[in-house]
Amino acid sequence: MSAQLDILPGYRRMTAADLDAVMAIEKRIYPHPWTRGNFFDSLNAGYHCWIAESGGAIIGYSVVAIEAGEAHLLNLSIAAEWQRQGLGAELLRFIVKLARDDAAERIFLEVRPSNAAARALYQRAGFSEIGVRRAYYPARWGHEDALVLELELK
Repeated sequence: MSAQLDILPGYRRMTAADLDAVMAIEKRIYPHPWTRGNFFDSLNAGYHCWIAESGGAIIGYSVVAIEAGEAHLLNLSIAAEWQRQGLGAELLRFIVKLARDDAAERIFLEVRPSNAAARALYQRAGFSEIGVRRAYYPARWGHEDALVLELELK
């Protein structure tokens, strides 16, 4: 656990009723946020959509698809005012446990090369870079590549 983390969040499944709060966070922390439809489709697809809460407030969320022994972390986000307190690492630990409990053998994710904080988080958690998806993310200047990362779950 991070030395900065004073309180562990509680976790619960995301519902459609959470989408206003989730979208408010998403729009505040990303220049190219997911749409409400992305979250709604993830809920309808049966993905593992989780809310991290503290004191009744939504402080973060994640979306993970788990199928055929593999997990794909699609979104892991912490509200701006809660960042840099170890909550991203805590939510990632929760996701890894969730994937293991659901018999996943590995977790994949994409991350922007420009997102140094996220890259450091995933590196500390043991993820390895296994590839690049060219022009994957929208960006101010057109598109940005995505680094593809993998964590073996043993």
